[in-house]
Amino acid sequence: MSQAPKTLPLGELLVVKGVISSDQLHIALTEQKKSGSQLGKELVRLGFVSDATLRESLSENLGQVSVDLSNVLPTANAIALIPKDVAKRNLMLPLALDIETKKLTVAMANPNNLVALDQVRTLLRNTYELMPMLGAEADIIRAIDQYYGFELSIDGILHEIETGQIDYISLSNVDAEYSQPVVRLIDALLADAVHRSASDVHFEPEQQFVRIRYRIDGVLRQIRSLHKTYWPAMVVRLKVMSGMNIAETRAPQDGRISLGISGRQLDFRVAAQPTVHGENVVLRILDRHKGLVPLDHLGLPDDNLHLLKLMIARPEGIILVTGPTGSGKTTTLYSILSHINSEGVNIMTLEDPVEYPLPMIRQTSVSEKVDFSSGIRSMMRQDPDIILVGEIRDKDTAEMAFRAAMTGHQVYSTLHTNSAVGAIPRLLDIGVLPDIMAGNIIGVIAQRLVRKLCQSCKVGKKADDFERHILGMDSAQSLVLYQPQGCSKCDNQGYKGRLSILEILKFDGDLDELIAHRSTTREIRLRALEKGFRPLAEDAIRRVLEGITSLDEIARVVDLTDRI
Repeated sequence: MSQAPKTLPLGELLVVKGVISSDQLHIALTEQKKSGSQLGKELVRLGFVSDATLRESLSENLGQVSVDLSNVLPTANAIALIPKDVAKRNLMLPLALDIETKKLTVAMANPNNLVALDQVRTLLRNTYELMPMLGAEADIIRAIDQYYGFELSIDGILHEIETGQIDYISLSNVDAEYSQPVVRLIDALLADAVHRSASDVHFEPEQQFVRIRYRIDGVLRQIRSLHKTYWPAMVVRLKVMSGMNIAETRAPQDGRISLGISGRQLDFRVAAQPTVHGENVVLRILDRHKGLVPLDHLGLPDDNLHLLKLMIARPEGIILVTGPTGSGKTTTLYSILSHINSEGVNIMTLEDPVEYPLPMIRQTSVSEKVDFSSGIRSMMRQDPDIILVGEIRDKDTAEMAFRAAMTGHQVYSTLHTNSAVGAIPRLLDIGVLPDIMAGNIIGVIAQRLVRKLCQSCKVGKKADDFERHILGMDSAQSLVLYQPQGCSKCDNQGYKGRLSILEILKFDGDLDELIAHRSTTREIRLRALEKGFRPLAEDAIRRVLEGITSLDEIARVVDLTDRI
């Protein structure tokens, strides 16, 4: 009988696979002895591997995927499916339920326990496909005691607060913090926002109530209105979670929360602002899985993707990404940095603040002591190959960024302008000389985000003459355009998700000469069009013709008046 292949220890496995070096393993083992935690957790904390890489390696070696339950928040609909006694008996914790795919993610001390899995499948009448993940036994037992016996839905928690009913089961738990309904209310709201794919959560106190709004697909939507009496406890809980000073109510504060929701790790950037009715709190949801998009998945047409890769290949110069706030500039820059990130280059960033931690990249947040211009000056002494400057706001920052570009560095930054060509007059307005710009700008990317039509309910209609004219189509051509309708899958909005539309202006000798001679924006644009430049409106129209978005939606974010 053949002997089963020997399973390698985690550290050795990662070294053999080339994921980490022997030196990195030694460092992680040293830290593990100090903390007493799991080796995998130390490797992730040190930045040697990502959560995804670690889980893939474990999955390949053991046929299992691991999950850290210390900061994971199970969803209420998942907890409701499996009774507490079944969960305890089988050492199983329901984490997340995907209603669309009928998949239930569960953490188990032994994911290969087929008897336990069969029992739960029978209990659920084979309605859902079980997705087992490996969790520590002690963590699962703690989490079962922590989450069962409590109301986890928003309405149920509010009822509990209003009626003042004491949950005696919760008082017997080891972790008394979770007996507080306000704690569960904030957790439930954050989980609900993530479930709805919101990018921001707004808590806005008024005279008699607190308004809660989510920004979904770039548009604010009111979700709840709560009585003002809830707010003092809620704001204290948010401050405690984000590390703010709970005693300070008259000055703006910033903080950060890290939380596991629906089986993945999320960060929340929190900002508190005093107003006449109390402190206004806004949370920006930073989802690494959505924020880090491979360059090939940005949705660029082949010619624009090839053009962008040519610009990235230039060893020195500056690449600017322009657009209004919330247009996806940071995501595009991170995609570019991830594409060129390797052991052979030293990439350094200066951001306000750092949104997504990236492996191997040296990331710095600007502060009162370190502004953009002084930060670039100090980074130049760190032997960087590539520098990312969060935003060019003033003359000092612009001069330092161009100085870095002129001394053999590749520089990336953002600028607030309406178009790629508009970056030139904006830089002139800041105070950058035309001679400095000419020859040092590799290119400018301008972008916007547009909402995608819900593929389940979009409806087609024949385009009229005006619509065909705007789209540049012959009046004789038959053309079907799609419009939003609304269904349960898109929350009756007609749109679900967003995509980027871009224009890429690559600079060459002719355009540099026009800049040096202080030519008008119109002259620069006409010369760029002669060289094949594709404006933002054309990329947006391409998406309409593909049936991905609507004409009304692109008109909301792109100026189409030139085509009338």
